[in-house]
Amino acid sequence: MTTNSPIPARLQALRRAMRDAKLEAYVVPSSDPHLSEYLPARWQGRERFSGFTGSVGTLVVTDDFAGLWVDSRYWSHAEKELTGTGVQMMKIASAAATLHIDWLAENLADGATVGVDGAVLALATARLMTASFAPKKIALKTSHDLLDKVWEARPALPAAPIFEHLPPFAALSRKDKLTALRTTLKEKNAQWHFVSTVDDIAWLFNLRGADVSFNPVFIAHALIGQENAWIFIDKHKVPAEIQARLAEDGVKIAPYADAATQLAALKQTRILLDPKRITFQFRQAIDASVDVIESINPTVLTKSRKTAAEAQFVREAMEQDGAALCDFFSWLEHSLGKQTLTELDIDEKINAARARRPHFVSPSFATIAGYNANGAMPHYRATKESHATIEGNGLLLIDSGGQYLGGTTDITRMMPIGQVTADQKRDFTLVLKGMIALSKMRFPRGTFSTVLDTVARAPMWAEGVNYGHGTGHGVGYFLNVHEGPQSITAYATPDVHMVMENGMITSNEPGIYRPGKWGVRIENLLLCVPAETTEFGEFLQFETLTLCPIDTRCIDMQLMNEDEIDWLNHYHAQVLARLSPLVQGHAQGWLIERTLPI
Repeated sequence: MTTNSPIPARLQALRRAMRDAKLEAYVVPSSDPHLSEYLPARWQGRERFSGFTGSVGTLVVTDDFAGLWVDSRYWSHAEKELTGTGVQMMKIASAAATLHIDWLAENLADGATVGVDGAVLALATARLMTASFAPKKIALKTSHDLLDKVWEARPALPAAPIFEHLPPFAALSRKDKLTALRTTLKEKNAQWHFVSTVDDIAWLFNLRGADVSFNPVFIAHALIGQENAWIFIDKHKVPAEIQARLAEDGVKIAPYADAATQLAALKQTRILLDPKRITFQFRQAIDASVDVIESINPTVLTKSRKTAAEAQFVREAMEQDGAALCDFFSWLEHSLGKQTLTELDIDEKINAARARRPHFVSPSFATIAGYNANGAMPHYRATKESHATIEGNGLLLIDSGGQYLGGTTDITRMMPIGQVTADQKRDFTLVLKGMIALSKMRFPRGTFSTVLDTVARAPMWAEGVNYGHGTGHGVGYFLNVHEGPQSITAYATPDVHMVMENGMITSNEPGIYRPGKWGVRIENLLLCVPAETTEFGEFLQFETLTLCPIDTRCIDMQLMNEDEIDWLNHYHAQVLARLSPLVQGHAQGWLIERTLPI
């Protein structure tokens, strides 16, 4: 075991605080008071006390054990980063798994006490913990934020100013969105609605921010009534002119810390809460006289279904994004063999290419550039301390995206470096066949998104191959690159809200990963659109939004059927037609060459 990791000392301090608080176990989730996927530095406690830098995982600490529960996307990643920390990797099938709760219920003694900060504990998780602990009378204590006691120089709350998402890109006004929300509340016989999820708040009020990397959101809570609405946020982050325009729409600014207090002040009324999108602390704050209606946040549904105007702006953003990628890939091909290139250069150059495009704001996530074995880690990220040089023979995986005022992009492409083996071509082609199969799907309206996962896997299953992540996630509109409620995955339990609907944007990204060797993933974004109405009802289909060539040098043509070849040739013809007017010089030459029919 190495001795230079700071994690053992941090765990020792945490255990002392646990003993002082009379806790037999402490849970540190990857979470904040908004249940966000990407966390401001203040709430990155799981990373600080485990050393694991991935975006998802749950840390459990007892007096003689520390374990980090992570899904298969992170097993290789976690194995490296947990070395020398004293934290054991605990493998789970998916991020939604709750095996750490089962472990606590099985391993703690009767009458033990488990601590977790209720301010960052999801209400749904708290309920699961309470039910699982009941047979052994294990208590759940949520009043302790032990990290605050042992985290020296803990980061403060983020203070980046917010800005308005304005027309024409904001196709619906703030007033119209609030009116529609209030209509839904009336239909559910609710007078109030409390929201903590930051992307719902940003979408509802046509505001954006920079409190977390890559997603243009800001930390805030919101309380919406039939006449008034409050945003709980540091007022210094809201410019005076925006405060004035919010006031014109009946929206008031209140201190961030006052959210629970104002929620608790409600009496003898009815409030709508989403139990999957609120923390335990806020549910506990509600007075017993308040009738709580548990239902999905209405904004989750409305923002997932892009309007026709929004869809058109996304198409235009995809054209600019595709043009940027032509610039990048032509540079990369021209530079290979002429200069030393590393995975770090990929991130720098691809972001620079996007930054030259109109209405670009920022990357939509940290670029994943994985060469050969690094590509086998789905959420790999190159660092100055650990990265590969792109040389020799193999496969380079590049997963990247951009935030534009008119949309959010997310794309993965493979590039051959030197000679590609027959086995690598086989994997690439199986992934491509799965991606094409999902792209071509027609299905009845009302089809659960989870059902579609099988379509992309079928070509791989036929060859005894599988992958350990979902096939597709929802994508926001100049918002979070991951959003719901739809998710094309075998690792989620379907619910009534996970059906595909017209206007939803979803990724399509099957993959094959061979640890220590290479990884393959190909990703486009798809827009769900009407197909036809028959005697059997309404049918939907997908429009491919992403515009960038798929490298045909990696294809094993013997595995492709005629329909798949026709799809790819038609796709490349569309890419060429729409991107040609936006590129020139070497980039245009590269585009023409990479879209030649096969």
